[in-house]
Amino acid sequence: MKTVTEGAKGYRRLIPSMTALVEFEAVARLGSFTVAANELGVTQAAVSRQVKFLEEALGVRLFHRLHRAIKLTSEGEALYLVVAESMQRIAGAFDRISGGSEDQELVLGTTAAFSHFRVLPQLPALKRMQPRLKLRLTTLMFTADLRHNEVDIAVRYGSGKWQDGKSSLLFNEEVFPVCSPAWLLANGSPQSLMDIAKASLIESDSTSEGWMDWEEWFQAVGVQPPRLNFALRCSLYTDAIQAAIQGQGIALGWHRLLHDLLKAGELVRLTDTSVKVSDAYFAVIPHGRAVTPITASMIDWLRGEVGTS
Repeated sequence: MKTVTEGAKGYRRLIPSMTALVEFEAVARLGSFTVAANELGVTQAAVSRQVKFLEEALGVRLFHRLHRAIKLTSEGEALYLVVAESMQRIAGAFDRISGGSEDQELVLGTTAAFSHFRVLPQLPALKRMQPRLKLRLTTLMFTADLRHNEVDIAVRYGSGKWQDGKSSLLFNEEVFPVCSPAWLLANGSPQSLMDIAKASLIESDSTSEGWMDWEEWFQAVGVQPPRLNFALRCSLYTDAIQAAIQGQGIALGWHRLLHDLLKAGELVRLTDTSVKVSDAYFAVIPHGRAVTPITASMIDWLRGEVGTS
């Protein structure tokens, strides 16, 4: 049976330098030797030496050195995932033991639509639940690399399988046409999906986030109209929904985002037909970030308040 001292010697033999691992994690997370050096308060040359030492000790390259960028190799990616998760656990333990500070700041990264429709309306409830929380909202695309963004939690829509963080399911999603009560009163209820295709449609630009547009929605429900009647096209989904509220036409409604507007009657659902998408919303903790009690509580809040059906 190994003694504690023998076990410690074993760790030191297998792990040549904890400093090198810390500096490697910073470079991998930030994607830059220079930025990592600034964060760590050391020189770029010192960081480069530590990473080179780690590569020599392991006998593999951890980064591809490109012309003006670096990229993790497959071995580097495997090491980064383990190191980042381990550092996250250590940071979480420190936070639990120390009890945290009196005021706790949390940086939440979401798209503009998610924060506008789902987070901001629920802030009073969050404040009652977490009076010490200092929330900072930052706008991110769902595809933003979390290693290059200073966030504690990111909300993403997709498969839940990402290399830059650990994801937790928030809720699934379905999509259906919505309009304002005033538009419905003025134009009457469509009798078929083909009638909806002929009505005044509001479109928002397709993005890299995986959201469907009107053409994809009709394909998913098995309808192939000869043409779609677009009354308005918007770059932002928030603008498309605002236009629908003002009675400009019919927009595609993402149920989880528009729950409060539907419940309040500012928007109405036009048909029972909907598309239940295969992707879902996830809370993602970037590798290297601690899962603190306040972080876990925030994820529960997102899942409960924002996920209300």
